[in-house]
Amino acid sequence: MLQRPRRNRLTSTIRNLVQENYLQVSSLIQPLFLVPGENKKLEIKSLPGIFRFSEDLLLEEIGACMAVGVQTFLIFPAIPEELKDKGASYSYSKDNFYLKAARNIKKKFPSSCIISDVAMDPYSIDGHDGWVEDGQILNDKTLPVLAKMAAAQAEAGFDMIGPSDMMDGRIQYIREYLDIEGYTNTGIMAYTAKYASAFYGPFRDALDSAPKAGDKKTYQMNPANLQEALKEAHLDISEGADVIMVKPALHYLDVIHLLKTNTNIPIAAYHVSGECAMLIAAAQNGWLDRQKAIEETLMGIKRAGADIIITYFAREYAEKVALMK
Repeated sequence: MLQRPRRNRLTSTIRNLVQENYLQVSSLIQPLFLVPGENKKLEIKSLPGIFRFSEDLLLEEIGACMAVGVQTFLIFPAIPEELKDKGASYSYSKDNFYLKAARNIKKKFPSSCIISDVAMDPYSIDGHDGWVEDGQILNDKTLPVLAKMAAAQAEAGFDMIGPSDMMDGRIQYIREYLDIEGYTNTGIMAYTAKYASAFYGPFRDALDSAPKAGDKKTYQMNPANLQEALKEAHLDISEGADVIMVKPALHYLDVIHLLKTNTNIPIAAYHVSGECAMLIAAAQNGWLDRQKAIEETLMGIKRAGADIIITYFAREYAEKVALMK
């Protein structure tokens, strides 16, 4: 045999020499959950080991993450029911604890990159990403609310805005609004291909943001569709997105690959709560080696074409890398 592929697998040095893909801590984003109050660290029962933090402890968590190289954070607020209304007005209120926390994060960690969440569901009594009337989610009536929310977040110091709502035309609407308000340097990470997935359960537990009626299938994508993701990508890019995202990641590797090979913009992939919860549960039962499974999972997402990976295991993976140095 003239060709023996095993020769390139003979030793760890040779394997490292010919390795095709690399998973860097700098490409990972740690999602974090924020609650009002002080000295609160509340474990999410459906996502063991992941917590909701009050601002004081969130700052400590960010410091611990940055110490091992994780520099970027996607932050979600858990809004008390009494602050919610039909129009999600608390989202752009000057008293919003989420916006106050962003200011304090950037003050204490100026080199960090913080990414927001833009959607009505955390703030809405209806629990939907858009404006609800007579059981219908009104696309165009939602856009001004999202734009106000985005501008308030930009003013608070968020480096990138993360529209997760899946309303048509919202990227251009937000981009133009931000530019008019003077936030031309604030980036947009668009949730471009966000599917109506069964794997968001622990996340909704963390934020108590499940829809009060109906589901999200009229605006989130059909899991059966692939080419539709490419259509959404071309729209978001043309409307001014700086990064486009596929969510979930692990069950949509083909979508990540499709967008990577057909666009020239950074691709983010969200390794969502349900995907992480499955791995955690299997490891707790002794069915998987947790550390090896995390590394292989993240490498699979990277290999599919993701430039950026959002995962609840970012800090954990970074700590392992730091110990190996």
